[in-house]
Amino acid sequence: MAQHRNPARVAAALKKHLRTHGSAEHAAGVQWFFKEEIQSHGWYTDALRRYAGVVHTSLAGDPAFLLAVTDALFEGRVLEEKVLAVLLAQRSLRHFGASEFGRFERWLGHVASWADHDALAMFLLGPLLIADPKRVRRVFTWAKSRSRWRRRAAAVALIHGVRKGLFKDEAAAITDRLLGDDDDMVQKGLGWLLREWCKYRPADAIPVVMKIRRDTPRLVLRTACETLPPAQRRRILAR
Repeated sequence: MAQHRNPARVAAALKKHLRTHGSAEHAAGVQWFFKEEIQSHGWYTDALRRYAGVVHTSLAGDPAFLLAVTDALFEGRVLEEKVLAVLLAQRSLRHFGASEFGRFERWLGHVASWADHDALAMFLLGPLLIADPKRVRRVFTWAKSRSRWRRRAAAVALIHGVRKGLFKDEAAAITDRLLGDDDDMVQKGLGWLLREWCKYRPADAIPVVMKIRRDTPRLVLRTACETLPPAQRRRILAR
């Protein structure tokens, strides 16, 4: 596949394969999960992961070429193309640094739905924040963006870190900054961050949730409490 040495040509071949081997029936069902109109070829996640493994084997010898292919894939509008780009990059993540982090940060401008957004934030941006914690400063820039997806990324990209006990101060500060956001995609991202923080590091997270509970949108608060013991959940939700 890589022998053509033309990233656009390789990306086009991958897109053709995704289009040809998808399921129209499953594609119709995919739309049920989204508020936005989604373009999908109807691939199941396991099959897409297996295909990503095959493709990565043929491209991994040239990381720069692989990244050029993933750029062409993520710039598209079809869900499987964008997720394939993330899966390919994820398999070479240990080789990436500041340049690649900047590249993936720019991908936020091409997000089409919460699905490709969360794949990008969870599998690429989040791990690269952990790899170099100084990069976590970028989430505060995202939190001020007009883009709902950058603001959502400010929360979602911290999830891997808070699970490991990192970014305690940053998670609390981002929570304060996003509390007043009325975009439901941002609220759901913030709720997800708080839920995972409460689940993995309750000693750090629960005092933050208790502090903000009277001013927090109900959607955020209910999501944040999902993994807590019933008595503690009732206490928080009672406000």
